[in-house]
Amino acid sequence: MNRILHLALLVPLLCTVAPAAPRLFYSKYFKGSVPEFTAITVERSGQATYQEAKDDDNPIHVQMTDAETQELFDLAEKLERFQHPIESGLKVANMGTKTFRFEDGTEKHEVQFNYSTDTVAQALLERFECIAETEQDFIALDRAVHYDKLGVNDALLALDISMEHKRAVAAQQFLPLLDRIVKNESFLHIARERAAAIAEAIRKPAPAQEKVQP
Repeated sequence: MNRILHLALLVPLLCTVAPAAPRLFYSKYFKGSVPEFTAITVERSGQATYQEAKDDDNPIHVQMTDAETQELFDLAEKLERFQHPIESGLKVANMGTKTFRFEDGTEKHEVQFNYSTDTVAQALLERFECIAETEQDFIALDRAVHYDKLGVNDALLALDISMEHKRAVAAQQFLPLLDRIVKNESFLHIARERAAAIAEAIRKPAPAQEKVQP
C-alpha cells in the first residue's frame, strides 16, 4: 500500500516538473492598418495560433508542417533566440511595432523593432507575415462561403495567388472549405473549378526546390 501511495504522489510531481516545450511568439501593431494587431504563437510541435486582438476570444488554431515549423525555429536560433537587439536604428518610416519572443520553460527572450537590416530577422519576419496573410485568406474564404457566395471566387483568387507565390502556410487547413465549394452546385462554376484546382495542388504539391538559407 505504501508503494502504491508513493507512486500516486509521484505521478503528479513528474507532470509538474516536466520540461516545457519551446515556443515562438510574434506580434505586430500598426495603427490604422487592417487588422491593427496580429499575434502568432508557434509551438515546437507545429501547433500555431493566430489572433487579431490581444483578447481575441476566437483565435484560429492550425497545424503547421514539420518543415515550416523547423524553418521558424532555425531562424530563431540564428538570431540567438532574440537575446540581442535587431532594430536598425535608421531613420525610416513607421512600419509597425514588431515583437519576436522565444520561450522555453523559464527561459524567455524578447526583442521589439520597427525595421531591421539583419537578413535573418527579415527572413523570420517574412515567414510570420506569410502565416498572418494565410490566416487572413482563410478568414475571408470562410466568411464568403457562409455569407457571400458571389464573393467566393474573389477569395479563392487571393488564395490562389498566395499559393503561386509560395506564401501559403499550413495549406491543409483550407481543404474542408475547398471540398465544400467543389461539392456544392450553388457556388459559381468558375469558383468550383478554382477550388478543385487549389485542393489538388495542396494534396499533391510540386517537389520543393532547395533554397539558400540566409
